[in-house]
Amino acid sequence: MTLLTRTEGAHAPAPGYPRRGPGRSAVPVFVCMALVAGYMLLPVYWLLVSATKSQSDLVSTPGLLPADWHLGENLAALFSRQDGVYLRWLGNSLAYAGVGAAVGTLLAAMAGYALTVYAFKGREAVFSVILGGVLVPATALALPLFMLFAEVDATNTFWSVFLPSIVSPFGVYLSRIFAAASIPVEVIEAARIDGADEWTIFRTVALRMMSPALVTVFLFQFVVIWNNFLLPLIMLQDERLYPVTLGLFTWQSQTSRAPELQTLTLVGALVSVVPIVITFLMLQRYWRAGLAAGAVKS
Repeated sequence: MTLLTRTEGAHAPAPGYPRRGPGRSAVPVFVCMALVAGYMLLPVYWLLVSATKSQSDLVSTPGLLPADWHLGENLAALFSRQDGVYLRWLGNSLAYAGVGAAVGTLLAAMAGYALTVYAFKGREAVFSVILGGVLVPATALALPLFMLFAEVDATNTFWSVFLPSIVSPFGVYLSRIFAAASIPVEVIEAARIDGADEWTIFRTVALRMMSPALVTVFLFQFVVIWNNFLLPLIMLQDERLYPVTLGLFTWQSQTSRAPELQTLTLVGALVSVVPIVITFLMLQRYWRAGLAAGAVKS
């Protein structure tokens, strides 16, 4: 009788099932995936190529073919336009998205933890209302929000865009699901027996156990706020408060009078992608840890 080693036994196929490699059947799958990936990356490639062109090359050369390299000149013109207003827009977007996503993630974690740990009357009704908030599109809430802020004379302010951004029903939903799966009741009871108060338990125990899910909530919230366009369009009139999305839109709407703004808009769109990419690269290891933990728990 032949004995299998631990490694061989772990990878041996089940009885009655032949060992299979990739085979020819996987080729169409890879081809299809490559085509889909190419289709999704084509706009990014076009943006990269267009951002390196001068204004004359942009209108006289094919969009997907490179021309003379003018990226450095375009970046210098972008950051010097209107006394560097683009940098101000970029800073506004970082404030709206970065701080808003952080505060929104903390509020979602607190709400999800409370809905999981504490049993109170009407808990499921509250959770059902939160789930209903996930189904409501943001465009349907823009006008009511404007009317509410207009009542307190708070439109055209930083808070008119920031405060609505920190509310994340989907974040509360995800936080509750992950808290129920990752925080054992025994750990909370042990902390209470040791004399820890509820805020200490949440801050030192629950937040650490929920951190992979909270990274996911932060990333989703950051991207949503960064790409938000309709709410700033309705709320803001002061150009100094614009996020980068609304600022680039105003430049694009003026290209008939100032054609050079077309190139600056493309370069600005390329630069605006960089913070999102950096955020994903910095947090991807935490995100992968959350996915692995979810796979083990399931």
